[in-house]
Amino acid sequence: MPLDTAATTEAPATAPPAFAARAVSVGGSPVREILALTERPGVISFAGGLPAPELFDTAGLREAYAAALSGASSARALQYSTTEGAPELREAVAARARARGLATTAGDVLVTTGSQQGLTLVAATLIEPGDTVLVENPTYLAALQCFGLAGARVIPVPCDGEGILPDALAEITARERPKLLYTIPTFQNPTGRTLPGARRAEVARTAARLGLWLVEDDPYGDLRYEGAHEPWIAAHPGAEDRTALLGSFSKVMAPGLRLGWLRAPAALRRAAVVAKQAADLHTSTVDQLAAAHYLGANDLDAHIARVKDAYRARRDALLAGLGGALPAGSEWNRPEGGMFVWARLPEGYDAGELLKSAVAHGVAFVPGAPFYTGNPDRRTLRLSFTTHTPDEIAEGLGRLRRAFA
Repeated sequence: MPLDTAATTEAPATAPPAFAARAVSVGGSPVREILALTERPGVISFAGGLPAPELFDTAGLREAYAAALSGASSARALQYSTTEGAPELREAVAARARARGLATTAGDVLVTTGSQQGLTLVAATLIEPGDTVLVENPTYLAALQCFGLAGARVIPVPCDGEGILPDALAEITARERPKLLYTIPTFQNPTGRTLPGARRAEVARTAARLGLWLVEDDPYGDLRYEGAHEPWIAAHPGAEDRTALLGSFSKVMAPGLRLGWLRAPAALRRAAVVAKQAADLHTSTVDQLAAAHYLGANDLDAHIARVKDAYRARRDALLAGLGGALPAGSEWNRPEGGMFVWARLPEGYDAGELLKSAVAHGVAFVPGAPFYTGNPDRRTLRLSFTTHTPDEIAEGLGRLRRAFA
């Protein structure tokens, strides 16, 4: 009996539905793309904000993981855990916050998979599509990606060499009615600048007076090479009930741990816990317990002091050689800590175009344009000094000089 060919012929496949608009409207990170370009051997990269791997306390961390995986604790380390995080790690974070003058209990803390996840959780909790978010200009590129994926309308707040201008913040907040302000007040990425204490207090007062959430990101605050620590914005009157403070162990312990934390008012923290449950249930148990063991058995501040000594020398090497490496008329700042120097080339230069020549000469940096909201300053560039020794920095600056020539 012949087959019914009409019945057995397959209809053409129908394409699946389109991606969500947010997935195609937010681009990838140019910084990550530049890092991929610089992975070939011999390139001296001032591009990535990477801690120096030779300064990791590998032995101490190895012992901490061994302790987490030894005896009765091994079953716990390999098991599911609570969303909020291991109690001993939360208490260790709280103790470090109290030592810096911010009253904090373990119950105030949510452990996150890097502080980047903390930012994502806050965005998921607070931002509806179309909500307005204020940022410094320029600002952390991954924060712009995060707010873009949340569907936010992002508006820059005018800044000078010390950060946010409080009067401008008050005017924009009153006019635009934003949901939150995102700020990196200490050794900011990408500029390295630090917001003075008086301005921090004014930001807190403005947020309280006009009804504004504050998201204070502090991945670099422990890396101060000179001067006195500024209190967190979260510690200022008016900010107590409206500040999500983000911190990280990536810059002072090791980024591969992917451990960060969120300190927030109770209602916001509870909402972030629900968002985290939907994202990953909880941060890696074994990594949390290893970090807690490390903090209990080692003096993290002594380790940070050794790291700061090395980074201070690297910063100074970069600053000492920039005048001979950049075109005449260039300007740059002198950060008191952190990982970055921010520079501006003279009129007529485009840092993005010059990057091509730099990579050809075996050196790299990050053009400043991607960090801006709105019209970018294409003459700007970010240089990270932490990854290379002073001698390597001197060699890299020599290559940069030849590339710009």
